Amino acid sequence: MRAIEITAPGKPEVLRETERPTPAFGAGEALIRVAASGINRPDVLQRKGLYPVPAGASDIPGLEVAGTIVDGDRDALAAAGFSIGARVCALVAGGGYAELCVAPIGQCLPSPAKLSDVEAASLPETFFTVWSNVFDRARLQPGETLLVHGGSSGIGVTAIQMAKAWGATVLTTVGSADKAAACRALGADHAIDYKTQDFSAEVWRLTDKRGVDVVLDMVGGDYVERNLKAMAVEGRLAQIAFLHGSRVELEMRHIMMKRLTVTGSTLRASPAARKVALAQALREKVWPLFAQRKLKIVIAQTFPLAEAAKAHALMESGTLIGKIVLEVRPH
Repeated sequence: MRAIEITAPGKPEVLRETERPTPAFGAGEALIRVAASGINRPDVLQRKGLYPVPAGASDIPGLEVAGTIVDGDRDALAAAGFSIGARVCALVAGGGYAELCVAPIGQCLPSPAKLSDVEAASLPETFFTVWSNVFDRARLQPGETLLVHGGSSGIGVTAIQMAKAWGATVLTTVGSADKAAACRALGADHAIDYKTQDFSAEVWRLTDKRGVDVVLDMVGGDYVERNLKAMAVEGRLAQIAFLHGSRVELEMRHIMMKRLTVTGSTLRASPAARKVALAQALREKVWPLFAQRKLKIVIAQTFPLAEAAKAHALMESGTLIGKIVLEVRPH
C-alpha cells in the first residue's frame, strides 16, 4: 500500500510517500480502506520528533481516518453492529496517512449518512477530544458559559458547535476579523481578538464580572493564569495542549479562592477502554445531531495523500479555519 512516512525529525519536507506492507489486523480490530485522513497538531509534533509513537502503534502518522471496512475480526464487527463494506470513521493511534489502516473496532463510528468521507475523516480526533475534555472531564452543563481558545481551529469549531447544541453560551478567542466572523457564524456568542484585546478582561466584561464556567485551552504558557482570572466560582479549566509551553508560573490563590478545578488529558495515550467509552458516548449523544443538521463540518482545505508535506505547512501557518484533510485516492 501507499503510505506517508517521516524520514527524519524535521520540517514538512521530511514527509515522503513510500510503499508499506498491508497492516495485519488482530482480535477486536478492523482493516479499513482509507478514503480520507484528518491532519491534526499531534501529527506535526510527531513529525518534529516531539511526540513519541505509543508502544505497538504504527510509525505512520495520522490519528483519524474514514473509509470502508474491508476485513477484520468478524465476531467483534458483528457485535459492534458493523459488517464488511460498512462506511466508518475511526480514531487510531497511528497509521492514518495510508491506503489501509487497522483500527480498534470499539473506536470506530458509522460515518454519518449525510457526510462525505472527507467530512467524516475530520471528526474523530476533534470530537473525541472535545467530548472527553469539555463534557466528560469539565462537565459543561446547559446554561453554563464556555471559553474556547483558538475558535477557528479544528478543535475550536467543534467545541463551539457542540457547546451551543448543549445549550451553553460560548466565548472564543481568535486572531483576525475573518476568524471572528466564522466563529460567530458557527454559533459563538462572542469572539475576542487576542491580538488586540486582553481576553481575560474581555471575558470579565462580557460576563458582567461573573467569569466563565469552563475553559478549553490548548495554548498554555501565560494563558494559564489568565484563564484562572477569567473563570467563575467553581469553574473548570481543561488543558489539552501547550502551544506556549507547559511550564507555567501562576497565582494559586485564584484556584483556592474560587474553588477551581484544573484538569486535562491526552487522547492518544488514554487507555483503550476510555476511548471505547468516549466512542459510545459520541454515538449516543452527538451523532444524532448530524441527522438533525445541527452540526456543520468546516474543511479548510484538502490535499492528495502525496502532498502531506503541503498540508503540514498549511497547518503550521495558522491561517486556516477548520480542518485539513488528506484524500487517499487509489492509483
